[in-house]
Amino acid sequence: MAPPMSRHPSKRHWSAFLTAERPRPEGVRARPNAWWLAVGTVCFGAFMGQLDASIVTLTYQRLRTEFGASLAAVEWVSLAYLLTLVALLVPAGRLADAHGRKLMYLYGFAVFTLASAACGFAPSLMALVAFRVVQAAGAAMMQANSVALVTTSAPRERMRSALGVQAAAQALGLALGPTVGGALVSTLGWRWVFWVNLPVGLIALVSGHYLLPRTRARTTVARFDWAGLVLLAVATTSALMGVSAASGLAVPGWGVALLFVVAASAGWGFVRRQRQAAAPLLDLGLLRARAVAFGLVGALSGYLVLFGPLVLVPVALTARGFSELTAGLVLTALPTGFALAATGGDRLLPRSVTDRRRCLAGAGVFTVALAALVVVPLTVAWLVPVLALAGLGLGTFTPANNAMVMGAVPARSSGTGGGLVNMTRGLGTALGVALVTLALHLVSGGVQAGARWAAAVLAAASAVALASAWLSPRNDPQSSQATL
Repeated sequence: MAPPMSRHPSKRHWSAFLTAERPRPEGVRARPNAWWLAVGTVCFGAFMGQLDASIVTLTYQRLRTEFGASLAAVEWVSLAYLLTLVALLVPAGRLADAHGRKLMYLYGFAVFTLASAACGFAPSLMALVAFRVVQAAGAAMMQANSVALVTTSAPRERMRSALGVQAAAQALGLALGPTVGGALVSTLGWRWVFWVNLPVGLIALVSGHYLLPRTRARTTVARFDWAGLVLLAVATTSALMGVSAASGLAVPGWGVALLFVVAASAGWGFVRRQRQAAAPLLDLGLLRARAVAFGLVGALSGYLVLFGPLVLVPVALTARGFSELTAGLVLTALPTGFALAATGGDRLLPRSVTDRRRCLAGAGVFTVALAALVVVPLTVAWLVPVLALAGLGLGTFTPANNAMVMGAVPARSSGTGGGLVNMTRGLGTALGVALVTLALHLVSGGVQAGARWAAAVLAAASAVALASAWLSPRNDPQSSQATL
């Protein structure tokens, strides 16, 4: 007698299709450059995520006009996305380590693409913020696995090159975001800023199904740390809500102080929970490696510096009477420099130059550029070269910093490590948006005076990135996988 399961082969087939990772076709898997095909596929997500992050800042003024909202309220179109992303990156990486990185990545793309369509149809600012939360959940499933898919697909000796290509795809999304966003907002309207994600998402889903490898090394998750997830979400959300409330939301002073107290308490509770939980959301042992700890500080500071100008420059230029399209074209200098350095730096610099030295060189360059931004006139003629120089430094720093972190993370925890990297990136991005908005709001004397203080905040973050590179271990973790 046939077993009972055979009576419903279609149900079993669809269950397997939805819950199991599908192998690549043999013709793809056997190709010598199959790992490059996998890296190229991951670049769709890298491109799409950064395109969305940079393009949205160009909609702020139109959203304020259409929905009659303040700048502090409109910034939650970005902050709601970033907060959700930060809260879900580590758990998404942990689940992917257990159930399959390819599977989680493809589901993330599907959620992100559908939510992008919904954002374009949002009837109110509150609905738009809600759809951005769903969009961020999909982005977390993608981004938590992007670095892991690259590092587990590429040969170890080519990891830095592969991460450089991924960083270049991110930079391309950043570069096109301001220009495409400015053009779309000025012509078709702000809703097309979200609908532009749809064709890229569809192509990426098909490519990922056929070109991404299945997960080989997995970890076992006996139970999920829901308490840890709630504490992490409360800590990050409260902290950024406090910064945002101080930026112009109708919240009394005691409410702002309470938000920071809640953030500190939840952060302390999260750390304590991770030390005591049988199956913690985050293995704090990963942070004992200096390359990981200081590398994460560098990632947070670097992305704060990268995204801060995306808010600062449009506000400063539109206050002078320039259009969103002009502001977008000026901003393109930053990610263009990033892309050039991320793709060409590994070829131009000798292979003997370690990741630490590359981080030091890159951080030194963008620290000088941001320090210059504090004193030079905020005009088109000055902003373009200064932003380009900052981009060159960030493009040198970021791939080397990522390679340093991932080289010190065991392969079985690459999804968690990738989630950590992307969580600090997301937190840095959110802080870049929030702190620049805070400076613009608090400083009296107009937008230009506030812009000076915002540039000073970015210069300070640059100095932190430089210090983190200096304090990183002198040996290259790629040469010897850390044992944690």
